[in-house]
Amino acid sequence: MSGTRIWSRVMLLAVVLATGVGAVVAPAVRVRAQDGPSGEISFAFWGDPAEEAAYTRVAEEFEAANPDIDVELVYTPGQNDYQTKIATDFAGGNPPDVFLINYRRYGQYAARGALEPLGPRLDASATLNDDDFYAPPMEAFRYRGGELSCIPQNVSSLVVYYNQDLFAQAGVDEPEAGWTWDQFAAAAEALTVDEDNDGIAETYGLAVDPSMIRYAPFIWGAGGEIVDDLDAPTTLTLDTPEARAGIEFFINLGHTGIGAVPTEAELLSEDDESRFMRGGAAMLLQSRRVVPTLREIEGFAWDVAPLPVGPAGPVGILHSDAFCLAAEAENKDAAWAFIEYAVGVKGQTILAETGRTVPSLKAVAESDAFLKGNALGGELGVGLPPANSRVFLDTIPDIRRVPSISTWPEIEEAFNTAFQRAFYIEIDVDGALDVSTFRSREAFQRAAEEDQT
Repeated sequence: MSGTRIWSRVMLLAVVLATGVGAVVAPAVRVRAQDGPSGEISFAFWGDPAEEAAYTRVAEEFEAANPDIDVELVYTPGQNDYQTKIATDFAGGNPPDVFLINYRRYGQYAARGALEPLGPRLDASATLNDDDFYAPPMEAFRYRGGELSCIPQNVSSLVVYYNQDLFAQAGVDEPEAGWTWDQFAAAAEALTVDEDNDGIAETYGLAVDPSMIRYAPFIWGAGGEIVDDLDAPTTLTLDTPEARAGIEFFINLGHTGIGAVPTEAELLSEDDESRFMRGGAAMLLQSRRVVPTLREIEGFAWDVAPLPVGPAGPVGILHSDAFCLAAEAENKDAAWAFIEYAVGVKGQTILAETGRTVPSLKAVAESDAFLKGNALGGELGVGLPPANSRVFLDTIPDIRRVPSISTWPEIEEAFNTAFQRAFYIEIDVDGALDVSTFRSREAFQRAAEEDQT
């Protein structure tokens, strides 16, 4: 066959395909973009069903905007189970590419080089920069004051949730910014009601978990310190008059003091959030994470107020989680693209509308997605509770944090073991100080040795 005849047949085939005459239409072929990352990545996270739905939506919308990247979601409902799973995955050499973690726990991974530093990637980002985020959570994820390890998604202080109906019924003024420790304690005592005088209150003034991250604002508020150095701590520093004053004020809220909180036995039968939701506690000390659950309350009105102010001035404690990138991840560019989207305006807006997070991105924190609960609520002039969500933003300048060294969870556990007992039963504070300091000593030393090696 001559070259002319071959060329003629090729041209005829082209015309047929173009016009569709006598042709069978071939299925469309998906052509991948060549100018961006592609492939599969895994993302591990924990949370309640509302959070699972929100992170799923973030992943789906990211995939729609980045069709060459597939995100595998690895969801674990409980935080304790999640922490165990992540540690096991890292130990087994099969970590998730991207995962969420609290700033008090990421140090164990940063210390052994298991995280890909994200500071350089943020510096090179075309859509985000360091100044777009609130400073406290960003500083918390700079391991030992160095390079940024992870990108925080939220920034929340501890606040006081309060039952407005119970305050009104008891004739107690609702808390306002600047209220004092004495006013806080007086309100907690006045709102504790034992109607039948059987020693068990029907309504308690306060529900609070007596752990280190609840004691901490009171220690700082009295002028005390928890450790000797925030980025390179070597010991607890609780045995000072100021730290003791904060500890003793907090303990006095319990049954060895004014008895404004449930007993340990009562706590075992009903958790703090459930008690507050049914009207069995007038105040609840918690971070932002309980808002989705509290929005289910129908029997009374509630709102939030800042923590009371101690002798050393206003202070809160940071609660923050971040997206981290495993150093062993094979597809780091695709993983970073997902993180960049999740902590950007679109991703944080989705998460803010769950009520669970105080966005770390300033633009989203100041939007109706956070302040009103959704954009529509803002347009209508109404929104979801709490009405005073701005409290979370107003308290950011006063937020402090605890260290993020590799063994910090063990140090917290040493403190909690001693001081949770002191909150519920009569116990020598000097003894609790000695026990927590002694039990944490080896953990401090081990963290220092890990960083040296």
